[in-house]
Amino acid sequence: MNATMRRFVMGAAAVSMTLSVSACGKAGDDDSGSASTGSSSGGNSVGLLLPDSVTARYDKFDRPYFEAKVESLCPDCTVEYANAAGDPAKQAQQISSMVTKGVKVLVVDPQDSAAIKSSVQSAVDKGIKVIAYDRLAQGPVSAYVSFDTVKVGELQGQALLTALGSEATTKSKVVMINGDDADPNAAKFKEGAHNALDGKVDIAYEQSGLWKDTVAAQKMSAAITRLGAKNIAGVYAANDGMAGGIANTLKGAGVSGIPLTGQDAELAAIQRLLTGTQSATIYKAFKPEAEAAAQLAVNLLQGEDISALATRTETSGSGDKVPSRLLTPVSVTVDNIDDTVVKDGLYTVADICTADYVAACKKAGLE
Repeated sequence: MNATMRRFVMGAAAVSMTLSVSACGKAGDDDSGSASTGSSSGGNSVGLLLPDSVTARYDKFDRPYFEAKVESLCPDCTVEYANAAGDPAKQAQQISSMVTKGVKVLVVDPQDSAAIKSSVQSAVDKGIKVIAYDRLAQGPVSAYVSFDTVKVGELQGQALLTALGSEATTKSKVVMINGDDADPNAAKFKEGAHNALDGKVDIAYEQSGLWKDTVAAQKMSAAITRLGAKNIAGVYAANDGMAGGIANTLKGAGVSGIPLTGQDAELAAIQRLLTGTQSATIYKAFKPEAEAAAQLAVNLLQGEDISALATRTETSGSGDKVPSRLLTPVSVTVDNIDDTVVKDGLYTVADICTADYVAACKKAGLE
């Protein structure tokens, strides 16, 4: 082989190696932070878009449960995944990216249900089916999977009243820290909580914590300044992330032993139940919710009927009537940890009863 030919062959080999390395990159990687699992067939592609990385459940539970169910139902299907990291504009860009990739069904937990409306419409205009997950997006959505959100709020409010016991009077001052007003679920949690609490206690301070522990902590501090630490009988926090920030603020203010609610059954919240710094959380079993969404997605992908799966109708903020499947939430206290999150395999006793919680676990009979 002469020198010229040798240089040509070596150059071709280098190009081939470069292309091979590029092809080995993680499928779906792009500026939107998305990734794909399964085969790369665009015709069998489902998009999963989750709203934030702050709430522990999404990447730890919802995503893997959803992906596993899709794979079991449709081995040739691809799941394209993206997390909006709390940014509605980023989520809109991620939807656009998935449309370009050729996904046929989008499962979206909207960071902002109203802001996402135009993105939903754009996807539907291109023949893509959209499923709203956990929060009801505005626009022409084909199906919705979530929990009975008003019931969640009612369970939270009732749990607070139960924990207050004889202190649940119209003179008892309660602080109420709600979720983000951009989330339609937040309004329904709030509605349900008011259904349970109004006329039973004095809601003396009510603000939005934006689903952020830092904001909730600031609001709690402001409530203490306004009402006085000794005058607060209990606190309604719309989710566990915010409850964590509130618990830290109460501890810093020297307040202990007052009821504090939450939602999502996060591990840290379950541990707070054991130590008495949180009185209740709401367990919305992530696996059946994610699997129901996966089943709906595959049915829509394959052109199958969904009426047996989505048996209710919910109305979105844009006035659209959406076939819906609403699951039943469960209130969790220190007394039923074993019969709920442990029984369902959400956490093991070992997950919960780490070194700092061994004594509390023993006291609660969780061994």
